[in-house]
Amino acid sequence: MKILDKYFIKSFLATIVFALIAFTLVFLIIDIMENLDDFIDQNVAGYIIAYYYIVFTPDIIKLMIPVAVLFSALFTVGKASNQSELTAIKASGVSVYRFMSPFIYTALLISFITIFFSGYVVPMANKTKLNIKREYLREGFTNTASNIFFQDAQTRLVSISFFDERKDVAHRVSIQNFDINDPTKMISRIDTPTMAYDSVNHYWKALNGTERTFTEFKVKVIYFKDKILRNLKFTPDELIEKQQKPEEMNLSELKKLIHTQETVGTDPTRTQIEYYSRFSFSMASLIVVLFGLTISANKRGGSLGSQIGINILATFIYLVFMKVSTAFGKNGALNPMLTAWLANILFLLAALINIPRLKQ
Repeated sequence: MKILDKYFIKSFLATIVFALIAFTLVFLIIDIMENLDDFIDQNVAGYIIAYYYIVFTPDIIKLMIPVAVLFSALFTVGKASNQSELTAIKASGVSVYRFMSPFIYTALLISFITIFFSGYVVPMANKTKLNIKREYLREGFTNTASNIFFQDAQTRLVSISFFDERKDVAHRVSIQNFDINDPTKMISRIDTPTMAYDSVNHYWKALNGTERTFTEFKVKVIYFKDKILRNLKFTPDELIEKQQKPEEMNLSELKKLIHTQETVGTDPTRTQIEYYSRFSFSMASLIVVLFGLTISANKRGGSLGSQIGINILATFIYLVFMKVSTAFGKNGALNPMLTAWLANILFLLAALINIPRLKQ
């Protein structure tokens, strides 16, 4: 690595760190101003508030990384251009493409690190953050999980309208068993308005339900007052886990959830968008630095302030594209993978169009 590479990488990283700290602090201050009254109204202790914003910070950092990288690229290269450093570099025989390489390699490394950070660290922090909001702010706190669908065994599907975690009681339950040789053929079905879990003996008990057995020629119906279901494999804790919000799930859990939703026939689109977005948003650092460098690599008449203005505008457009494409994707108008990558594709195309126009 040449001295020039080290110089620009050091300046690039220092600006990224500065921008991340600045943007994160602004975001935190705005959120504190909006939510402090809620904490005070609920008499939440100061250390709980501080802990809440500590675990909130990783999510903010994840959102601000592409913005900080774009800001740093425009600022660092724009500064070099306005101070004629870039002109001197070109005069010494270094091409614009060679000049861009340390920025691209650094952004690529940041993107790979961000995949792990947003895929595993942020969900763990979000889980703690949401638990604090449920416990102290009573936000989204219902003590119930609703519309649960999952595969309990190879040939068994379970549907629960809602689950009361305080009493370990499931309501409006349907348990469907299928032929192992013909997965499309249902052989029995249990429907019960209430199903309670016995935590001492570790089994579920269905109350006041019906059991239907399907044969080739007839349907046998049995009404029961109570029925012990020892063959069910899931527990109340697993039901609660199944109702985690996507932002609380890491990449492995999201992938497992998508597989489960596809197996039981529910629409996995929203989960797929969340899963693919973890990768696309992480790679956004590389995309935006390519875009930013093509804007700043040529010296223009504008000042460094105008470069920052371009950064703000480009960042706004990027975030708008992310939100708009996500909205279309969740409504089924776009493929989930295209939804997640659309903003990156558009910015990459803009960069590829501008790269040949760079002055060598």
